[in-house]
Amino acid sequence: MIPFIIRRIIQAVLVMVVISVVGFSIKSHIGDPVRDLVGERVTPDERAQMAEKLGLNDPFQVQYGRFLKNALHGDLGTSYIYRKPALEVILKHAPATIELVIGAGLIVILISLPLGVYSALKPRSLLSRFTMGFSTLGVSIPVFLTAIMFIYLFAVTWHVLPSYGRGETIDLFGNGYWQSGMFTIDGIKHLILPCVSLASIMMPLFIRLIRSEMMEVLETEYIKYAKAKGLSPMRIWLVHAFKNTLLPVVTVFGVQVGIMFAFTILTETVFQWQGMGFMFLDAVERADISLLIAYLVVVASVFVFVNTVVDILYGFINPTIRIAGTK
Repeated sequence: MIPFIIRRIIQAVLVMVVISVVGFSIKSHIGDPVRDLVGERVTPDERAQMAEKLGLNDPFQVQYGRFLKNALHGDLGTSYIYRKPALEVILKHAPATIELVIGAGLIVILISLPLGVYSALKPRSLLSRFTMGFSTLGVSIPVFLTAIMFIYLFAVTWHVLPSYGRGETIDLFGNGYWQSGMFTIDGIKHLILPCVSLASIMMPLFIRLIRSEMMEVLETEYIKYAKAKGLSPMRIWLVHAFKNTLLPVVTVFGVQVGIMFAFTILTETVFQWQGMGFMFLDAVERADISLLIAYLVVVASVFVFVNTVVDILYGFINPTIRIAGTK
């Protein structure tokens, strides 16, 4: 198991190196850092001196080496908008996005698991037909349209849920970095619509995935053997079939959690949710290249970390993966 974990970690490091090269290449070829720092009211000589001071005239490999060294120490550049370290700005906005992803992930798990299993066990029932029709419709509707529809129904028409903002938050650790709305009633109310909207893009996928995997497992020989032994249907479904159904679902869920961070851009924009996605769009509009590259590196790090952890967990669950990886 240890060689398998080491291989996955090495692969994750190589992926992050490639992403850092791409990110730095974008940063060094887009925008003018000198102009962003000092504005237009400087002479060409002063601009040249500033560029020399910042090391912008150095060869690419020298600049990249300096960027990589600073990144390893947590320095991803300075935001031109906020006049603060880019990583500090991202960490200020990260809790809002993390809570949004956690809430959406819980909704996906709590709804898609029972509906997917039921649709596999009772494929001809009315509820199963409705679920499959709903999942097809859910895949077809973009998340921003779902969010607008929820706002119109629950906030504008029925006045039961708020339509924007995070509501009342509390400082969890007393350092100002994690303002959480998950521990106040008002904060939870503000979380419901964004979380359901974000979950709507993943839920249909998981319902259909769990249903198809469960139906495939139910046709295997060991399930038929379990039935021949006289085991109760509930034990066969929940112990033997469901356990093996979860193997591919765990892998896909890990990938989708990383993708959720990207989809929060649309959700946060519609609900004015002050998270990383909202910050990213603000950086795009105001051409804050340093903040954009830092966002790219951080989101890629989260994506790679989640997938590496999922791969390792999958290796624990399914030992054949570890054996196959040695060939």
